[in-house]
Amino acid sequence: MSLRPADCYAIRHLVTVCGDYARQQAQIGFQVFEKGVDDYVTTVDRALDAKLLAGLQTLFPEDGIITEENRATVRQIQVSQRRLWFVDPIDGTDDFIHGRPNYAVMVGYLLDGQPQAGWIHAPAHGKIYWGSREQGLFWQQGYDSPQPLTPVHPPLISGQRWNLVIGDQDRRRYGADLVRHLPGMSFVSLGSFGLKVLQVITGQAGLYIYLNGRVKLWDTVGPLALAHAAGLVCCDLDGNPLRFSEPHVDPDTVTHRQPILVGWPPYMAQFRPVIQRVVATAPALI
Repeated sequence: MSLRPADCYAIRHLVTVCGDYARQQAQIGFQVFEKGVDDYVTTVDRALDAKLLAGLQTLFPEDGIITEENRATVRQIQVSQRRLWFVDPIDGTDDFIHGRPNYAVMVGYLLDGQPQAGWIHAPAHGKIYWGSREQGLFWQQGYDSPQPLTPVHPPLISGQRWNLVIGDQDRRRYGADLVRHLPGMSFVSLGSFGLKVLQVITGQAGLYIYLNGRVKLWDTVGPLALAHAAGLVCCDLDGNPLRFSEPHVDPDTVTHRQPILVGWPPYMAQFRPVIQRVVATAPALI
């Protein structure tokens, strides 16, 4: 089922308003609470979660809506819903807490188990990105007119440097071995999952890998919808397509059970088998 242009505009407006609020609160101050080990939430996360949930419920009263900070909504993934929406009020909370710019407000739309559309607002950068397979990709700087977002395929040339996007935990565990086995590679690291995917879409990197098994559907559905629309390959270490339902996702936590690789086809073809071997031979965590 296609989204109406009016609905797409309403979502973009909602996400933009929420991102503007996050940027304002980052300057004013907020409270931080611990949810779990290395897992934090702020009063801004909670306020935006409630606002995004209410806004999407008004727009799509018949759809399932699952948000990061309202744990009761996770039960909707266990109901037979063709249409599901996922909300990450602050993607990259650690960056937000520490005053770094690489956080985002994100919404993703899943139809019949496949990402269809996404919205990523990077408030500190003043940019919003959105799109779908049907409508293509767009971006907007501040209140300027929206512009088409043209994916950029970085050339893969023997002997030239290329960038691999990786999170801090994966870099600590696999970084040294990856450097040894991937000639010419440099690491790129930043907070938000969505902004990492955009690094690949916009040609700042050839690949993004996520291996530590903590990422959830509200982190991935929106960004991977944009990745698919850009023509990127989204797969696991074995090259299997990413799946967004059981048994590939834990229904109680909506955590992906597959490792996630996102990249341009030539990079994926050349480097995925190497990354797979590095991961397979890494020492087990104690």
